[in-house]
Formats: sequence, structure tokens, C-alpha cells
Amino acid sequence: MISSTSRLRRNALASVAAIAIAATGAAGIGLTQPSTPAYAQALSKNPIDVPDHPPGSFASVVDKVKPGVVAVKVKLDDSAGMDDDDGPGQGQGQQVPPQLREFFKRFGQGGPGQGQGQGFGGPSPKRQGQRGAMGSGFIISADGYVVTNNHVVDKAKTVQVTLDDNRTLDAKVIGKDPKTDLALLKITEGGTFPYVSLGKTAPRVGDWVVAIGNPFGLGGTVTAGIVSARGRDIGAGPYDDFLQIDAPINKGNSGGPTFNVGGEVVGVNTAIASPSGGSVGLAFAIPAETVQAVVDQLRADGKVARGYLGVQVQPVTKDIADGLGLDKAKGALVDHAEPGTPAAKAGLKSGDVIESVNGASVNDARELSRRIAGLKPGAKVELAYLRGGKSDTATVELGALPNDPKAGNDNRSSSTSDGQPRLGLSLAPAAQVGAGDEGVAVMDVDPDGPAAAKGIEQGDIILDVAGSSVSKPSEIAERIKAAEASGRKAVLMRVKSTKGVTRFVAVALNKAG
Repeated sequence: MISSTSRLRRNALASVAAIAIAATGAAGIGLTQPSTPAYAQALSKNPIDVPDHPPGSFASVVDKVKPGVVAVKVKLDDSAGMDDDDGPGQGQGQQVPPQLREFFKRFGQGGPGQGQGQGFGGPSPKRQGQRGAMGSGFIISADGYVVTNNHVVDKAKTVQVTLDDNRTLDAKVIGKDPKTDLALLKITEGGTFPYVSLGKTAPRVGDWVVAIGNPFGLGGTVTAGIVSARGRDIGAGPYDDFLQIDAPINKGNSGGPTFNVGGEVVGVNTAIASPSGGSVGLAFAIPAETVQAVVDQLRADGKVARGYLGVQVQPVTKDIADGLGLDKAKGALVDHAEPGTPAAKAGLKSGDVIESVNGASVNDARELSRRIAGLKPGAKVELAYLRGGKSDTATVELGALPNDPKAGNDNRSSSTSDGQPRLGLSLAPAAQVGAGDEGVAVMDVDPDGPAAAKGIEQGDIILDVAGSSVSKPSEIAERIKAAEASGRKAVLMRVKSTKGVTRFVAVALNKAG
């Protein structure tokens, strides 16, 4: 296979060389030079920069950083039962991190080894009767602090790390952060240890990377690839911002480092997407910027405290942007500001679109969640937002994120299928049917109507339409007609579900009713 590949590569290079000679009309070649096409003329005036040649070998980088990478061996607490949820190693005693279950379900129903379509770089499978797991990690200080994944050491009774020189040493868990799936360990034996550094600059898509870890218990395994994408949301947690890499990552690589060609850690390997549980070139790593922020707090306090704004937010879709009269589908739309929270005290209201935090633009609701969570409680931030088409700012002193997950930033999205001004709803004033003191109650839904396509259900309450509160069906009709008359492409409604959760629904007005 190698020799065949080499022949193909030589043939391809020879062909390219022949084409290049023909195109330049080199002496001795009996070909007529064709006229230069327009696009070639443009390129000659504005040449494309040729990127640096890829390294001929990663050996120097590996020699430099490999001593700082460790294998992590965990003996599980007796209370850590088998997880019967979908996921890797099902039926083999392997722990499935809860924050990754939704990601697994997006790739199939079964676990790796069942041919169903998902996997992750977590603890390697173990034989029946063993209550342990294995992963990877890396040393970040001379006194023996080690970074790994939370799901590698979660419910650990004892933890040991094996160094590159084959020494196996005890370690203790300093702190864990399930929301980002990171954990910090400390080697208990004294001494000075080789360590690696976290990168200060985020890699670009296309950059070379090297992964080192302990796949299937085979410590010191080195693989290489490129950064395939950035900012991936795989449904693992509220602050997803993964690097996607194509370096082969397998079970047991969890918690191990991904290096750039300068030997800096740019990511912590955490998950893979796979139909078999093995690498198919879709691996996900927590970026170094996130790792640095989390590790600093774990080292100082043993836990992570996150800023809390107190809003439920959703993305600004194209329909919602049309309904609000915005030029771009950008920003985080406030569904609701929880009473008594920093957001409510600062005057933020339902329908506001948050555009930036401390001058840094916010592209969507997920980015707002990450930015706020990256700040500590008590920090003062300046939010720029739109209200009724006008720009405004608010200074907010962040609170501490409560333990109740329902109090955190939400990232729900609305249905975006096209609708019509005719909603396909039977409505009644909420007060008249005992459904509360505000809004219009949905009494029945036409299953073929546009409202049903938007997910509106019987029992929902329409609170406002086009930014104005409504209390009777006629007011809804008036708001829709007014939006149509003003040339709006969609009208925005705020709807409260039977569970008390509010969301915005955009109904398109580009079709005759």
C-alpha cells in the first residue's frame, strides 16, 4: 500500500510538472502556449500566498513533549454502577459521561462495538470483574499537577498516573468541572516532573496537530492530523466550543493533549464520533483557552465559579431577525429575565437582542452563555443590546451561577419553517378560561396549520405579538395585519408552554393568507 501510494504521488507530481512546463512554454517543448485566461491574469496581479511547507517529521516535537504526557489509571468507587444508557463500552462496565449522552444519541442508538454509530475517547474497555478505567493526561507544572477529563476520574476511588519513564505514581483529584468535562490531579510523590505548556494562541483550521495518549492502554501512542474545524457544538454541555481534529483518537485517549507543531497544548481530547468505537477522523478537543480558565480556578479553589446573568436566551434565526426588523440573524434574543437576577436588575427585558459583552460581539445565544460563564461572579460587564430597533447599553454585575440547572442560560431555538398569517389556531382570552391573568390561550391547533409547524400546542399561552402584549384574539389579528402593512417579512410572538417555559416563535408573512 505504501509503495503504491508513493507511485501514485510520484505520477501526480510528474503530471503537475508536465503541466507547469507546458504552461510556461519552456524551450524544447513542442507546444503552443495558450492565451492566459482572465482568472489567471487576476491571480498574477494578486498572487495567493503559498502556505508553509508541512513538517517532514514530527519527531522533534514528540521528543520535546512526550515526557509530559501520562497514562491515567482509575479504580472506581464501589458505588459507581454500570450505566445502561446508550454509549461506548455498553455492558462492559465503562462509564458514559452524562454530558455526552445527547451527543451519542445524535450519531445512533447503540454503543461502540454494536455498529450503531458513535463513540468517544473515554476510558478503555475492561474485562469482566475489573472496576477500573484508563485514560490519558498531561503534566502542567514541575510540582506535578495533571490535567485530564472529568469523565476519566469521575467516581474514582484511587488514581494513578504512569509517566513516560514507566514510573507509576499515586495522584489525588484536586477538583472537577463536569460542565466542561475537565479535572485537575496532583501527583502525591514529591519531586520535579517534566511538564508541557498550554498554548496562548488558538490554532487555525488546517494547522497540523499531534495527539499523544493511552488508547486501549497502549501508553505513549502518537498520532497526527490537522484541525478540521473550530467552535463545534456536539451537545456535550452548555459551553461547547470544541476543536475538531482528524488525528486518530480512540478509547483511552480521553484527557490526553493535542499539541501544535511548536509543542504547545492546544486542546484536551474528549470525544469522537464513530460507528464502531474506533477512530474515523472525527475527534473533538477542548480548546486550551477553556482549559486554562478552568484549571486556574480548580487549582485555586477546587471548583469553578461562573458568572450568572439570569436570562433565558435563544438564537436569532432568519425568521426572528425578519420579525424584529434586523438586517442580520445575529445576537442572543432574551426570552425572559428571571426576577431578582442581575439581568432583571439591569433592566433587560423579553425581546431584547444582546449584541456584545464588554465590546466583544455576540454571534448567538451559545456564545453569550460561554462569555458570561467565562467571567467570575461579581464582575461588571457592559452589554450592548437592541430594543425596538434602537441600540442601548446596560452595566451588569454578574451573580454566581446557581446549582439549579434551570436557572442557567438556556439555548432553545424556535422552529423556522415557513408559516402564514393565518395561524390555524382556536384562541380565547386566558383569563376567561382559567389559564392565567395574561395572554391568549390556545384552545385548539390545526395540525396542518403554520402554528402547529412552529410547535405551538394546545394549552400554550400567547403573551405578546410584535413586541406588544395581547389579551384577546382580536389583538393578535391586529398585530399581524400591522406587521404585514409595515412590510415586515415575519411577525414575532412570545409563547409560554404548559410547562411555564417561554420562547419566541416567528411566523413568516411572505404568503397570502
